[in-house]
Amino acid sequence: MKPARALLAASILTAACAMPPEGTTEEDALAFDSALASLGCDLRTEPQYLAAELQTGLTRGQLLEMSEFKVDTGAAVRLEGGGVRLVTGSCAPTEPAPAATPDTATDAETA
Repeated sequence: MKPARALLAASILTAACAMPPEGTTEEDALAFDSALASLGCDLRTEPQYLAAELQTGLTRGQLLEMSEFKVDTGAAVRLEGGGVRLVTGSCAPTEPAPAATPDTATDAETA
């Protein structure tokens, strides 16, 4: 069981120290996040890829590598049918508002 714990610890440390894909910088990663936020947090369709390329200055290949990097580090999730969704920063899922509790007194009872 100890080897499994060591492997888990190494995986966590690797993710924490993960560097952006080769040929990109931290600034590119931030630009990627900003571009996806402006596109509704998803990168799936051709128009979204084109807009992300223009906004970030990254090539299609670099966008794909950055998407993989974001999934590997937990900053994005894969979408069913292809593409990714950013789940950090302004794209972080929000918790639903608590449901309103119905008032126990009816209008007829208070009148």
